Amino acid sequence: MDKPTTVKILKFNQEKCNGCLECEKACSQIHFKTKEGKDKSAIKIIKKGNIYEMNVCDQRGLCIDMCPVGALTRRKNGVVLLDKNICIGCQACVGFCPINAMRKSDARIEPFKCISCGSCVKACPEQALELVEVKLDNIKQVVYHKQGV
Repeated sequence: MDKPTTVKILKFNQEKCNGCLECEKACSQIHFKTKEGKDKSAIKIIKKGNIYEMNVCDQRGLCIDMCPVGALTRRKNGVVLLDKNICIGCQACVGFCPINAMRKSDARIEPFKCISCGSCVKACPEQALELVEVKLDNIKQVVYHKQGV
């Protein structure tokens, strides 16, 4: 299999966000088949003073090497995905993620993260989100020279 050279990641246009959280609701629909948002969303919109910030996986892949069972892999489109059939629910990736973008919900044992599906982009009425393609070499990071290369 050819190694991916690019990956789509979320870009947040802070000045357009009004805090409606439609992106979080759309994300929880993808991951949990509910529009609850909050702890069932891989994207988090956080109000800081008069502005909003976004916290979401940036697809760097640091978590790949931290998974003791190899449940996290980089797919051919460059996105880091968790295989629920392999995951043992140890939460090592949640604890390790340096940007706190690997999520845990009480609704299930396996963690989850942004899969760059674009549902949040479509749901945002203010067009504050977009999927942009970046070169993987510009963002990819590894902990060990094992799985994440």
